[in-house]
This record gives sequence, C-alpha cells and structure tokens, in this order.
Amino acid sequence: MADPAPVLSRRALRRAAARLDAATPEGRDRAVDALRASAILGVVLGHWLVTALVADGPDLHAASPLHDMPWLAPVSWTFQTLAVFFLVGGHVATRGYASARARGDSYGRWLTARLSRLFRPVAAVLGLWAVTAVLLLLTGAEFGTVHTLVKLALSPMWFLLVFAALTAATPLLTRLHPLWPLVVVLHVDLLRFGFGAPSWLGWVNLAAGWLVPYTLGAAWTRGELDRRHAGRILLVGGAAATAALVAWAGYPASMVGVPGAPVSNLNPPTLAAVTFGLAQCGLALLLRERLRRAMRRPVAWAAVALVNLSAMTVFLWHQTALMATTALGLPAGRLPGLHTRPDGLDWVAARLAWLPVFALVLAGCWATFRTCERGTGRRRSTVVRTHRPQSRRPRTPGVRHV
Repeated sequence: MADPAPVLSRRALRRAAARLDAATPEGRDRAVDALRASAILGVVLGHWLVTALVADGPDLHAASPLHDMPWLAPVSWTFQTLAVFFLVGGHVATRGYASARARGDSYGRWLTARLSRLFRPVAAVLGLWAVTAVLLLLTGAEFGTVHTLVKLALSPMWFLLVFAALTAATPLLTRLHPLWPLVVVLHVDLLRFGFGAPSWLGWVNLAAGWLVPYTLGAAWTRGELDRRHAGRILLVGGAAATAALVAWAGYPASMVGVPGAPVSNLNPPTLAAVTFGLAQCGLALLLRERLRRAMRRPVAWAAVALVNLSAMTVFLWHQTALMATTALGLPAGRLPGLHTRPDGLDWVAARLAWLPVFALVLAGCWATFRTCERGTGRRRSTVVRTHRPQSRRPRTPGVRHV
C-alpha cells in the first residue's frame, strides 16, 4: 500500500498554492513577477556555473570555465539576465511613483519604501563577512584567499548601488527615451576602443548602460511597448547588433567577465552588453502573454511569488552558498567540479552535479536570513496592474498578499 504521507503533502501544497492564488489581487500583472524571478534565478545559476574556486595548496583563487573553454560563451547568453531585472525595475518603479503621487505621498516616503527592502538584507551579509574575514586572517589564512572570498561574496553589491541610484532618479527618468543613454554608451566605447581614451572612462557606462533597460521599463509603463512589434524590433535588432559587434568589432563573445581577459563586457558594461540586453528585453516583452497564462496555475504562481518575496536574500547569499560548500568540502581533498581547475567537460559535468548542493545550502541561508528582507511589521508590496480593468476576487483571510 502506498505511503499516504507524500500524497497528503502534495495536497497540502496544492491547497496552500490555491489560497495564495485566491489572495492575489486579480489586476496584478503576474508576468512582471515571473520576469523578475527568472532574472534573479538566471544570475544565481550563471554565477554557480561560471565561478570556480580552485584549491592551490592551502589557497583558493577564482577561475572561470570560460577562460579554458571559450566555446561555452552561450551559457553566459542564457544566464546573464540583469537587463531583464532593470527592465522590470524601471517599469515597477515608474508605475509605483505615479501611484504614490496620485495618493499624495511624498517623494521621500515613496523612495524610503522602495529602498528599505532593497537594503535591509545587506547588513546581515556585511556583518557576517566582516567577522569571517577577520577570523580567517587571525587563523593564518592567506590574504589573497580572504580577498578572493570577500570579493566574490560582496560582488552583488555593485548591482544594488546602481539599482538604488536609478530608483532614486526615477522622477527624472520617467520621460527619458532609452536612445539617449544608448548614445552615451556608443560614444564612450568609441573613445575607449577607437581613440585610446583612458580606461576609467568606461565607468560612465555603469550608469548609462543600465539606464537603457531601466528607461525601457519606463517606456513600458507609458504603454509604448505594448505593441507586439516593439518586442520583435528589440529582439532582432539587439541580437543583430550584438552579433556584428562580436564578429567585426572585437567585442568578447562572453557576456560576463572572464578572469585574465583584456576586455570584459560587464565590468564596466560595453556597447555589446547593452545591445545584448536590448535583445533580452525584447524577448521578455514577447513572452508576457505566455507568462500571464502560465501564472494562472496556482502552483506555478506560488513558486514565483516565493522567489519574489525573498529575491534580495537569494541574490545576496547565493555566492556565500557556493563558497560555504567549497570550504566545507576542502577536508575531503580536491573534489572535482568544486576545487579543481575548470578546464574540461569533466569539470562541467561535476559542477552540474554540485548545483543541488549549492541550492540546499542557499535554502539554509534563506531560512536563516529571510526575516532580514521582510522586516518586522505588516507591509504590502506594490501591486503592478495591467492596463486592462478587471474584476477583483475576494481575498482569503489569513493569507499574506504578495
């Protein structure tokens, strides 16, 4: 006779998903949440696949499989999804700011609400790694190893700082056409790579490059991207421009940084990274209706809602999960896919086998630190509504709205 426990567990999960589905306002654009969750998970998986910590005696140093296997560059095309996150961020921020003004809320109150959840989880990450770095140095760890670990753990912070700056500037960006920051990126790259300008000039693109998808999100809010051909133009045009830049202008094929490479498409963003982001944004826009239909399934929507509720926790702690697994495995020797050099398909196969372990450790980090993101007290997240007026279903008492 079959064990009834798994059946009861599946039924309980379906009931919980059904309650969450019923508690979600009918007008919420679930495609927005699905795109945000996909972008966060894409970054997490991308880092886990292209970041290696190689054990060299007692030391650890960072490496990437893209260095020895450049033909794996398409992996970075799939998992470098930050442009989609900035697209969604610009859309949500501009709609939220318009709603706040309609309610009579001040700019300061709106900005505080937007940034508080973004930065609440940061203190826990900084505190833990400050203590960890001191303990490692006191116990005799090499400074280079500690520097590598801390740099990887805190590398997601740059994204938060840029995103926070663009969020703060939202009132100035609501009408800005994406063409203007794109022109800035083009001219910066022309000066850097064509006329020998100083390399530090490229850091202008740290703001201008991510302004492009962010202001695309504002154009989405204005209804300028609702027509289907908008997504097609962005997808085809962005993909063609990226292919041309890689094939004929010497830009790297990888859309993430590769240790030892003379040029990185991401640090700072190049024109190729921005045009590639335009293609991603176009694909995201084309997938909106399919995502809305998929999110009508309660279980699928519950999974997306769960990721969105803890998006910053997942994003900030995923590198720590990778490093914790690597460190805990050191006593067992140089484990394939974890401590060995990423220079062959055997490493790729072994790394894929480690992904569930990374996910399990990340789940432990999430269980420990998720309250830092949610904070105390009762808060309700911004509801992103579609342009189509819809009726509202009654909410289920006792279910938290997301």
